[in-house]
Amino acid sequence: MKVQSLRIRLIVIILTPLLLVAIAAGVWQFRNTTLRAQDIFDRGLLSAALAISRDVALSGGDALGPATRRLVSDTSGGELFYHVYAPDGVFVTGYGSPPPPPQGTPPTLSDPFYYTGVYQSQSVRVLRFQDAASVEGISGLFTISVWQDVRVRNSFVRDVVTRTIVVITLLLLSVALIVWFGVRFGLRPLLDLEEAIARRTPSDLTPIQRNVPVEARGIVATLNALLDRVARRISSKDEFISNAAHQLRNPIAGVLALAEAVETAPTPDAARQRSAELVTAARDASHLTNQLLSFERAKGARMADGGAPVVIADLCQSVLTRFRDQNAERLGGITVEARIETGPAQVHGDRLMLGEALLNLLTNCLVHGGPTLDRITLSAAVKGKTIRLRVSDTGIGIAPADRELAMGRFAQAKAGPGTGLGLPIARRVAENHGGQLQITGNGPGTVIDLSLPAHAA
Repeated sequence: MKVQSLRIRLIVIILTPLLLVAIAAGVWQFRNTTLRAQDIFDRGLLSAALAISRDVALSGGDALGPATRRLVSDTSGGELFYHVYAPDGVFVTGYGSPPPPPQGTPPTLSDPFYYTGVYQSQSVRVLRFQDAASVEGISGLFTISVWQDVRVRNSFVRDVVTRTIVVITLLLLSVALIVWFGVRFGLRPLLDLEEAIARRTPSDLTPIQRNVPVEARGIVATLNALLDRVARRISSKDEFISNAAHQLRNPIAGVLALAEAVETAPTPDAARQRSAELVTAARDASHLTNQLLSFERAKGARMADGGAPVVIADLCQSVLTRFRDQNAERLGGITVEARIETGPAQVHGDRLMLGEALLNLLTNCLVHGGPTLDRITLSAAVKGKTIRLRVSDTGIGIAPADRELAMGRFAQAKAGPGTGLGLPIARRVAENHGGQLQITGNGPGTVIDLSLPAHAA
């Protein structure tokens, strides 16, 4: 992806609307100047026509006064041409061959009449004006025609618009320069922040405490929140590694001691006995390792909105089969039953981790049920948009005061066999799938509810 300079982005963002406004202002100025120029020049033609009419009446058509000659020679920056003829069509004074009016123009005009004509191959603006006068005994409406080259008018419009464009261009360039150099000073606090972050060591995850502009405080707050999560994550991993090392030390030491005992067994029978004990210890160490890996994997991303569809009925049957196969010898006299009433209901998520969570709940019943355990039940039902998985037993149960302790990793409500990770794994899997895990029930035995959001099949 192409990365653009912030300066260039700001200049484009600021100057683009300004450029559009400038273009609109230029168009408006051109139209307004054109209309104003037309009004000014037309008034100049009318003033010259009135002056010529007055002088013709005073001098009998022989000469124009000095003021009128100055007006004719330089009206609005250009020379004027004029022509006067009497009511009978006789030429009185002025230039010959005035630009003819357009067809359909009435012979008698009550108001000044403006039109565009051609004089000596040049486009001109013409005023035809009729005024009542008496010259050398001839009385009636004298027709005065005054015209001027339109290039004079166009030059005036061009000069005004050019000055306007120059001013607007200078303003745009000034804004561009101000933005270009202003960004450098405006971004100085952020550059200082970048330098301060760059000087930090990988182990320094303390919050950033620097004065930054109001617009950047959200970025710093977000970064501080991220640093806090990373610090907690690292702390959690450090704690987990420390606990895992502590939990694995004794099983590994036991496996090593039994292995040495097998090597130094005095008789074959003693060696076989110690070998059996070694296999049991190795299995326990392997189980603990798998539980540790499962717990770490259960910290993965949330799966409530992703993952593959998992049919709950199929999942429960698969987990029950695994549980019976893995604990066939230990289930003597213990009834394992299922009450699955979910039909085709399903959840979206990780089938392996959901199965691991259920298997841990069932195994916990077997490991911590005690001498009163004679029944383990796995039930599943749909309640609205929630699927409730319940694992219950008839064992010694968990006191309400110990339930939160039992949810902690490497913790047990009562000392006994097991790794102390079964319930934490199941709880983390439930939370990652948008659900929750609760220890409920007030009677004998333990009841654990795992609730998950249902999805349409």
